[in-house]
Amino acid sequence: MDQMAQKVKQWIDEKKDPRSAHWQAGLEAVMERFSSDMEPGRLMPVHPLEEIDLPVFKNVLERLDLSPGLLAAFLSPFVADAIVPPDSVEELVRIEKGKPSYKIIIVRPGKEDRIICVECSEYAGKPGLDIFQSGALLGSFDYETSESCISELPKAIRAHIWQKNKWQRKDYISYTMNWFEKTQYLGKADVIVDKNYSFFHSPTLVKSNRIDALFLLIYEVLYPRFQDPEDLNKDLKATEKKAEDKDMRLSAYDTLAQNYMLDVLNVVKGLELIDFTSFTNVENERFKNEFVRTARKLVADLDDIPLS
Repeated sequence: MDQMAQKVKQWIDEKKDPRSAHWQAGLEAVMERFSSDMEPGRLMPVHPLEEIDLPVFKNVLERLDLSPGLLAAFLSPFVADAIVPPDSVEELVRIEKGKPSYKIIIVRPGKEDRIICVECSEYAGKPGLDIFQSGALLGSFDYETSESCISELPKAIRAHIWQKNKWQRKDYISYTMNWFEKTQYLGKADVIVDKNYSFFHSPTLVKSNRIDALFLLIYEVLYPRFQDPEDLNKDLKATEKKAEDKDMRLSAYDTLAQNYMLDVLNVVKGLELIDFTSFTNVENERFKNEFVRTARKLVADLDDIPLS
């Protein structure tokens, strides 16, 4: 007997409804199948999206507010149409067979995983979500329209699956970067974010101020990019990246780092995420110093990477 079947047997032995036990196991199996595509705290499509899927995905992405450890999968009709509850669980059937389904599955890992399954297709007869844990259906929320379902997701997630344990510094950073990544992708400033958990909006979370928080965000955006030798080779193609003279090489790296930083600052300014005109003289001076310091830090990271 495999691990999932053992889990279902245990739930049923504990007097859980066999129907909800099997359906939760099925949802967990789906998430396990796509686990390699998952990144905690981020909504991840489990299959390449078609053009027709993008408006739905972007709408969900804008509204969905995930704590850093949650796993969330977006299932377009290519995948979602095949994932249906057992016929015996009529109350969990939210969309007719043959209609294009859009599902979101969210898991809070733990000793006993909690899982939410959302049906948010505009073709759903009963858009809404169902919450499971330990093989039991904990509750369901039904909505009049798919739009109201998506709009109410942050409230349902905060109440029923949000991680409420004490956050560490890395959690605040992860949460904030997920929000900023979404603002960049969507080109919108009004992406849902809880400012009490975002170091960009509440710098004291990381024992910082708004200038340092801004440059922490810039560094966290650029650090992954500076760890990819393939991309860096392309960006440095026209520079002296192979120069034996270290000063020339570091100068090229510094130019690249500053250009990248200006790109991020332009996003912040363009979306009006921070009011630069409100900086005091002291903050303006700190801005200049942090710009230089962050560029040097990125250059130091870059100089450690072997480039061809």
